[in-house]
Amino acid sequence: MLEFINVSKSFWTGKQRKVILDRASFRVELGKSMGILAKNGTGKTTLINMVAGLEKPDEGQIIKNCRVSFPLGFMGGVISKLSAMENSRYIARLYGLDPDYIEAFCRWMCDLDEYFDMPVGTYSQGMRSRFSFALMLALDFDLYLIDEGMPSTTDAEFNKRAGDILRERLETTTVLIVSHKPETLEKYCRSAAVLRDGQLHMFDTLEEAKQLYDYEA
Repeated sequence: MLEFINVSKSFWTGKQRKVILDRASFRVELGKSMGILAKNGTGKTTLINMVAGLEKPDEGQIIKNCRVSFPLGFMGGVISKLSAMENSRYIARLYGLDPDYIEAFCRWMCDLDEYFDMPVGTYSQGMRSRFSFALMLALDFDLYLIDEGMPSTTDAEFNKRAGDILRERLETTTVLIVSHKPETLEKYCRSAAVLRDGQLHMFDTLEEAKQLYDYEA
């Protein structure tokens, strides 16, 4: 279970204070994936980073009684001078998992050929995204965090392979996804919320959330 209790977060832009969340409260129960609709620039990534523990709220509590993934696309735990092979084995040890399995899974998922044994710092953005997503799927989490959906890559085969595995994971895990596109949420969840002006408007169904989102879009 993940719960936000009266969480507030804001930033000073140099001209004014930008409010991301204003005393927001919500809960994500395991087995009930949730989506959040929000326009670009309203704080989607900040919210996901707070769930992951990468950013702290100004006020309120964030309670996590489950294993929460790092956000899809996050490369903060990956060392650029090491190869994907070395990174996958290193991170496997941090999580107490079998390095041989994590390496093999990532090598198969990424399909980077010889680049898998080269420094991650030499990768293109698309290659880094593929490795990040493969690593997230290789590790064992109860709640997966997704910011805007699939990685930015033109590799259709990778997108299909990763998407198929993520859909299988949804049978036993939970997803919290934020996006500005309602169609992205349709792939992963039924219930949703709309983030607007620091307020999180909760709905039992995605269709109800879409009505408010479309109205104010």
